[in-house]
Amino acid sequence: MIPNPALGVFFHWLGGLASASFYVPYRGVKHWAWETYWLVGGFFSWIIAPWLLASIMTSDLFAVLRETPTKNILWTYIFGVLWGLGGLTFGLTMRYLGMSLGMAVALGYTAAFGTLMPPIFRGEFGRDVLGTRSGVVILIGVGVCLMGIAFAGAAGLSKEREMSEEQKRASIKEFDLKKGLLVATFSGIMSACFAYGLAAGDPIKAITLQHSTSTLWQGLPALVVVLAGGFTTNFIWCVILNRRNKTGYQYFQSEIRGKVPNRDAPGEEMAAAANRQKRDAAAQYAPMLSNYLFSALAGTTWYFQFFFYTMGETQMGRFKFSSWTLHMASIIIFSTLWGIALKEWKGTGVRTRWLVAFSLLVLVGSTVVVGYGNFLGTAAPQRADTAISR
Repeated sequence: MIPNPALGVFFHWLGGLASASFYVPYRGVKHWAWETYWLVGGFFSWIIAPWLLASIMTSDLFAVLRETPTKNILWTYIFGVLWGLGGLTFGLTMRYLGMSLGMAVALGYTAAFGTLMPPIFRGEFGRDVLGTRSGVVILIGVGVCLMGIAFAGAAGLSKEREMSEEQKRASIKEFDLKKGLLVATFSGIMSACFAYGLAAGDPIKAITLQHSTSTLWQGLPALVVVLAGGFTTNFIWCVILNRRNKTGYQYFQSEIRGKVPNRDAPGEEMAAAANRQKRDAAAQYAPMLSNYLFSALAGTTWYFQFFFYTMGETQMGRFKFSSWTLHMASIIIFSTLWGIALKEWKGTGVRTRWLVAFSLLVLVGSTVVVGYGNFLGTAAPQRADTAISR
């Protein structure tokens, strides 16, 4: 299949939209602790959706995994476990900083580490990146992306200075800048391990192609292994929190609002109280069902970011490492737009709004530059020194 960078950029934008949107359904969850809805959504993100779609879209999934060397499976899984540490704290980042600032800071670290480390680790950075015109253009695009992320972070800091505590809490109930920045830093660095896991899963992709899987879907079996690692980390932590906070019951029932009727009350009053209790008991199932539905929607939406990511990666040619930058940029673009829609920037001044607008413009520009660099690589690879001499 001939690479098509323009189509790849489009797929990465779809993935970014899914990633930026997944947390929105969680806002509809009622009376559940974070660890409860995060784990319920996680079952769909890390287990149900990956296995279901990989089974449907690829050939001989179980045979492919059996034929993959144990070493490759293990490293893909381990990087998934490490990425899981970043993933479970990613939700906390948005709790403390909001969608706009939280994603900007965390994804800034993730973009830098996730994009540059794989080619450096493989020993390809000097030859394929710095040594070619297309590679240099892509590297410039990565730099533009990081600049856009910096502007997004500056907008968040400007907002933090301008808004009163009441305004911050109105849009982000648990806003905490210091705690949020620490969590976002850890989350961003560890989240970059996802890119390493996909790179470690290259042998899985090669074997599934041998089983007649379409090139477009070759990344789905590797996703199964990476996400299994992420599930392990998140499952352990959420169960620990369920036990510590005594929230395990929430998987099976919701709070019943209303009191048990007083047996010493007059007959009419007692009957009215009993009727209220019946209505409340019946009503508990509605929020419980909606909680599961919202969590399932959030988790499935989250998975689609990497469903489209693996599709986009197949279209980027020999510079597929640049996919990570495109993914990060598109996530921040759409998360910023969601932040605007959810009024996280309400009450900010002109300077902050200009920073937000400029960050969006720069990030969109970075995707254009990276896409153009990939186009140069697929059209006619050139040595950088040759290009300069011309």
